[in-house]
Amino acid sequence: MVAISPAFAKAQEDSKKLTSKPSNEDLLDLYALFKVGNAEDFSKAEKPGMFDLKGKYKYQAWQKLVDDDVTPEDAQERYVKKVEELKEKYGFDENKVPEAVKSS
Repeated sequence: MVAISPAFAKAQEDSKKLTSKPSNEDLLDLYALFKVGNAEDFSKAEKPGMFDLKGKYKYQAWQKLVDDDVTPEDAQERYVKKVEELKEKYGFDENKVPEAVKSS
């Protein structure tokens, strides 16, 4: 079990308070860093189906960090930095109520 840093936990909250939606590339970076930062076991990840393009891109982004031997601690630091960049790029509202995540 990996320790979740307070900065990582706060960045997860902050990521939901951006005032506009990040690009798909930025979202994939966040997804992969989140997965590695939480020390989720990539070997147990279900490989997406042939027509699940969204799932395939997420899987590949996560796999790239695993292949690069990124540690959970490093991923947490990079996640925090990424969220700070996104706050600058897309705007941030501390008082925004996070939207419910739609499952597709």
